[in-house]
Amino acid sequence: MTVTNPAGFWKRLLANLLDAIVVGIPISVIGYLITGSMETNWFTTLANLLYALIVPAVWYGYTVGKRMIGIRIAKVNGGKVGIGTMFLRSFVGGIVYFITFGIGLIISAIMVAAREDKRSIHDFIAGTYVTTEKPTA
Repeated sequence: MTVTNPAGFWKRLLANLLDAIVVGIPISVIGYLITGSMETNWFTTLANLLYALIVPAVWYGYTVGKRMIGIRIAKVNGGKVGIGTMFLRSFVGGIVYFITFGIGLIISAIMVAAREDKRSIHDFIAGTYVTTEKPTA
């Protein structure tokens, strides 16, 4: 396992906040315009899921927020993250957080803050970590 230059809690949190502002708000507005609902709707849910799965898979582990902060998702084995990896990380990780009533998410935040490799539960599920290193490709 090779985990080099892991990104810590605050960088990861800031990247998630930037994703919510730069990508999440426009998706929510478009979802409202399409469905007429400010509540969770099919468009917003689908667009957010596709964003989480596809963008990092085609953009070397970056999302818009991660790119702005200079961090990216990488596989611990050195391989490129793909849609399958991102499905495990986002969807399966999300299920774990949901069925633990958010306790898993709190534990993940503590893991990122305290562990030397800065890996969270969803990172372990997908075999990933978040790094400050640029892609080699």
